[in-house]
Amino acid sequence: MTDAEGIGRRTVLCGAGAVGAAALVGCGGDEEKSAQELKGKEVAKAADVPVGGGKVNAAEKIVVTQPSQGVFKAFTAVCTHQGCTVGGVSNGVITCDCHGSEFKIADGSVRRGPADKPLKEYPVQVKDGGIVVS
Repeated sequence: MTDAEGIGRRTVLCGAGAVGAAALVGCGGDEEKSAQELKGKEVAKAADVPVGGGKVNAAEKIVVTQPSQGVFKAFTAVCTHQGCTVGGVSNGVITCDCHGSEFKIADGSVRRGPADKPLKEYPVQVKDGGIVVS
C-alpha cells in the first residue's frame, strides 16, 4: 500500500507495537523497597493481620502475613511476574490481581503462576503491637 492509498500495514503494526509497549509499562513499574529503606519502619499493626491471612501496605510495597498464631512474615508486595502490586491475602495465599499469580503466606513461594520466582522476604519483629522491619 502506498501513501496515496492511506496508512500502510507497517505503519499500523509499528504504531500497535508502541501502544503495546506503553501498556506493558503500565503493568510494571512498581519497584520493591530494599530492607535498608524499610528498616525500623512499622509496616502493619499485629492486630490488623489475621491468622491465615495478611495485609497489603501499598504505600511501602510490602505485604505482612500471619501464617500461624503469633508468627509474622513480610514480603515485597511487588509481584515477580510483571511488577504489579499484589492485591490481597486470604486463605493462606497472597494474590496478584493483574495475572492471577499466587504466593504462599508462609514463605512467599509461588503457589500458582505465571510468576515463577518467590516474593522477596523482609525480616520483621513485633514491637509494641506493631510489625517492624528489622
